[in-house]
Amino acid sequence: MGDKSNTPQGAAGRATAADRPADLRNVVLVGPSGAGKTTLVEALALATGAVQRAGRVEDGAAVSDYDEIEHRQHRSVQLSLVPLGWDGVRINVLDTPGYADFVGELRAGLRAADAALFVVSAADGVDGGTRMIWEECAAVGMPRAIVVTHLEAARADFAEMTARCQEAFGGDNADAVLPLYLPLYGAAGADGHSPVTGLIGLLSQRVFEYGSGQRQERAPVAGEVPLIAEARNRLIEGIIAESEDETLMDRYLGGEDIDVKTLVGDLEKAVARGCFHPVLAAAPAAPEARHGIGTLELLELVTGGFPTPEEHPLPPVTSPESAPRPPLACDPSGPLVAEVVKTASDPYVGRISLVRVFSGTLRPDMTVHVSGHGLADRGHEDHDVDERVGALTSPFGKHQRTLAHAVAGDLACVAKLTRAETGDTLSARDDPLLMAPWAMPEPLLPVAVVAHSKADEDKLSQGLARVVAEDPTMRLEHNPDTHQVVLWCMGEAHRDVVLERLRTRYGVRVDTEPHRIALRETFAAPAAGRGRHVKQSGGHGQFAICEISVEPLPVGSGIEFADQVVGGAVPRQFIPSVEKGVRAQAAKGVASGNPLVDVRVTLLDGKAHSVDSSDAAFQTAGALALREAAAGAPVHLLEPVAAVSVQVPDEYVGTVMSDLSARRGRVLGTEQGDGATTLVRAEIPELEISRYAVDLRSLSHGTGRFTRAYARHEPMPHQVAERMGTAERVSTRSG
Repeated sequence: MGDKSNTPQGAAGRATAADRPADLRNVVLVGPSGAGKTTLVEALALATGAVQRAGRVEDGAAVSDYDEIEHRQHRSVQLSLVPLGWDGVRINVLDTPGYADFVGELRAGLRAADAALFVVSAADGVDGGTRMIWEECAAVGMPRAIVVTHLEAARADFAEMTARCQEAFGGDNADAVLPLYLPLYGAAGADGHSPVTGLIGLLSQRVFEYGSGQRQERAPVAGEVPLIAEARNRLIEGIIAESEDETLMDRYLGGEDIDVKTLVGDLEKAVARGCFHPVLAAAPAAPEARHGIGTLELLELVTGGFPTPEEHPLPPVTSPESAPRPPLACDPSGPLVAEVVKTASDPYVGRISLVRVFSGTLRPDMTVHVSGHGLADRGHEDHDVDERVGALTSPFGKHQRTLAHAVAGDLACVAKLTRAETGDTLSARDDPLLMAPWAMPEPLLPVAVVAHSKADEDKLSQGLARVVAEDPTMRLEHNPDTHQVVLWCMGEAHRDVVLERLRTRYGVRVDTEPHRIALRETFAAPAAGRGRHVKQSGGHGQFAICEISVEPLPVGSGIEFADQVVGGAVPRQFIPSVEKGVRAQAAKGVASGNPLVDVRVTLLDGKAHSVDSSDAAFQTAGALALREAAAGAPVHLLEPVAAVSVQVPDEYVGTVMSDLSARRGRVLGTEQGDGATTLVRAEIPELEISRYAVDLRSLSHGTGRFTRAYARHEPMPHQVAERMGTAERVSTRSG
């Protein structure tokens, strides 16, 4: 790397459609919030000639983070595509949010890309959140190079940051994380800070200075040679250690000068396999360089050292009936298989789908089959329909540039796919295929919403459907027990973005209300009740009397109804009426308005009238009997209990376990997780974990994650029932 001229060689500026996968690079920028990913994207656009001033296109719109919400919040909240051209190669740059709430956008970017630039700030270091993003990349086997930014900051230290990256990301092999370039420092200023003025290429053994505003190349001076030699030798040894040529190390140790082209070739293969992570230095906002320091070197790495779509393994595919199919190849002439990696809505164009083409060639006006995608539990319907593709475009800021086609390996925006959602597969109509989905994170923060006004109520259903269609990390729930509309989100920042999109994009204002937990009731002891419904009003009257007994059953038994009537005291045709009345009253509750569960109701006796008895009368009598039984017996209020698994670094285990206990949780045990982490298993009332997605992030400094699943309902302690204002209506277990 670093052997090209000091000008943007062959810079194509605005990228056009590629005709060969070999001419494509799909690169996703990942890293923590504030690391400088978006600034780096803008510097790359400037370096390629795509824009004439940093971050702007002709009408002043930003290249990335152009959404109004991103402007207001001053951070990325969605996946953005910026296509660039460099040296005859189309580079699809995907900018991802770094905040944990938007991990769904990160995973979509990883799905669409073939390699990643992992951006970290030299001024901030490596924290738990940064490690979690690295683990997300490792989980999908994404090839990565590390970009150390903010070198212009006063407290930045490239050597120290590289050492931290080796410790955090190298695992047992620190030599798998080594720099390709070293920063070149100028004279210290009055504040004692030495600015970065250029880079030293270790493989090329050339120095690239940016002091004049443009990159100037020169040979190293005497004082720089020892620094280069030490770092270069370690880099070469690290590359050779990952080489497939087993003779290379012996030749190097024997004194042979290994050709740079051989080293670059082995570097590319090691990066593609994900076993070597080169470190680059960058100061995209440095005032010394018009294009930013390190941007040209990054472009050279991406075009010369990153894998093409042909080299990156493709996800497996099946037929819609789950029959296995042969592995795909990234071949423009192969069967069409593309995937929707992001869905957005434009107020003028309608739905726009960002699509990665894995095989075949996608063209405008094609009719494709839409298959997907297994997220019905989140409000996303499975699809198995044919749709006509609209225009193919390539985004640049808020602009869309028309494309004639999109070959295998390319990314494009498709208009007017009204049914396709994120995660759906597009394939040939006569040969439908289904691509294995990527893992979607589970939303764990419930947000109950109500329409702000009658006008908003009319638009709420459609607005929610559109928001959910755009974001597969959300789950829309219409809770039948609490009658609330609940949006399950990833966290508070995600919640704020969703509500803001509803208001600004779809004109729907909503208010939030406390999320209610679905409680239950049950009898704590056997009881008996008599229901008497007798009315006479001149004509046909109403007459029904029934006597019942009620006994509690084990958890999960539901409502059982038994008949022990003898002698025809209650005519056979009215016994189902009594049961219907009992079950209707149980659904309404007998003490606190929550459904009654886990009891057996036995009809013992009753009376009927030959004229005035009816189905309706015995339904009413059955309900009255159940209410009378409840009035004379203790009734427990039951709360749902969740089985929770919390994974945190070992250093936070004590804090998390104490917090779970304070939430009335029962810790069931712990087990060693991956790396230096521990998995804590517990059972905890759902009432106590409505905000646990937020609280755990605070307790573990962003490093903890958890899953939850309904376990059962249990009696609620008396003091908790008092806090909820239900203690006077029900008798609860003490303590």
